[in-house]
Amino acid sequence: MFIRKYIKRAKDAHNWIKNNRQLLMLLLAIVIMLILGGCYMNDHNALLAIVIGGVAGGKHVVDEPLTTDLSRETSPDLLLNEIDQQIVKVRPMATPIDQLSRCAGSKHTGSMVVDFYNVDTKPTMTITTQAYDEPTAQTVTEDSVKATISTAKNEMFDVSDTILVQGVYGYEPDGSTLSSQELVLYVISRDDNNVLKVLAVNGKTIGDVERCVPSIPAQTKLIRMGRAATELDVMSPQFEAMPRKAQQFCQIFKMQVEQSTMQKIANKEVEWTMNDQEEAAIYDMRLGMEKSFLFGVKGKIWDSTKKENVMLTGGIWQQAGKEFVYDDDGFTQESIIDLMRDAFTGNAGSKRKILIGGSELIGLLNKLDYQRVITSTDTVTKWGIDFTELRSKFGVLYVLLSEVFDECGMADAGMIIDPEYLQKYTHQPFSAETLNLKASGVRNVDATVLTETSCLVLRYPKAHMRIIKV
Repeated sequence: MFIRKYIKRAKDAHNWIKNNRQLLMLLLAIVIMLILGGCYMNDHNALLAIVIGGVAGGKHVVDEPLTTDLSRETSPDLLLNEIDQQIVKVRPMATPIDQLSRCAGSKHTGSMVVDFYNVDTKPTMTITTQAYDEPTAQTVTEDSVKATISTAKNEMFDVSDTILVQGVYGYEPDGSTLSSQELVLYVISRDDNNVLKVLAVNGKTIGDVERCVPSIPAQTKLIRMGRAATELDVMSPQFEAMPRKAQQFCQIFKMQVEQSTMQKIANKEVEWTMNDQEEAAIYDMRLGMEKSFLFGVKGKIWDSTKKENVMLTGGIWQQAGKEFVYDDDGFTQESIIDLMRDAFTGNAGSKRKILIGGSELIGLLNKLDYQRVITSTDTVTKWGIDFTELRSKFGVLYVLLSEVFDECGMADAGMIIDPEYLQKYTHQPFSAETLNLKASGVRNVDATVLTETSCLVLRYPKAHMRIIKV
């Protein structure tokens, strides 16, 4: 009887296992994962267990050799990439643009062609293209309060915009006494042909008609100010800012360093190793990249010898959206103020920018006797570069001589750059690759190839400015 019950239970268990095979496999997998996880935690805890804290907050490893894995575990910032550190340290003053782009960081791009967008600001100033003549007492009518004006950029104005007319003064509330405030206009319409009709806020009384628009000469500056809505207005003319697409090419920069075996083992009067040659090569490579980043021309050419296309990056000199021109007399206190006003206004950029220029331009700046309005302070160090500060009420310029301008025949030119809107794109980061030319039977040398594929773009052109001489 007992045997029959045992056989029956065994059959029932067999049938249950057969019917629930998938469930059992899932449970087995969970158990295995738990066991492996416990082993990992034990190993991980064992790694942490050999690290003890010091009396001043440091970390000490006991009973274990110091490995790279353990070093990264206990002090992740200790191990550095030697090439990246070396290229930043090699003569940064000689290549400020390249240095700045490396310290500010770069974005990786998966293509040699970089498409990017930038957004400009809506214009705020224009001029009248035709003179507007006020009506006479004999021709004035009630409709004369609506004046039609023509500007160089009628499309920049919308209904309900207010306009400040520079150099043309309005009138007191009596309409006959000239005011000390400049004329302000209100836009009431702009038709399909962009013809503007305006009213005068502080206009002139002509005959019996009040607030007529007084005469406005041609070439008068008009400044777009804020919109003015009525009490019942719930809507306003639409405003849309559309980004503008631009394109840049990455350029493959290369430099190869070789040293023969005989040269390496020969006795030398002074120590001159492969590392010294690499440092000199990095400097020469950076100097060439600096010139390409500044004055290069974007293009693609066909190399008939190599049967390949060569992509060339465009320089940021032509990408700048503003330009300041000075004459043969050089700079004065007033022209420096004008320079800094143009650099820091009308673009909503940073209040700290960089001015790099050739020896003639920097010499002219140094000859000025700066006063309280503009001050030249001591040297400051930013991004590993020593700058001289030039301060004004508009902003601060970090000034630096760049001999690249001299080498390119532009000793009297310079450029103001907003570092917040200087972007580097890297397709292939800077790297050093050792070539085994001995094993391949090419040459009996030690060879290293330095490579970087990158480009620079100005994300906000109006925040940057060229400085040129007439």
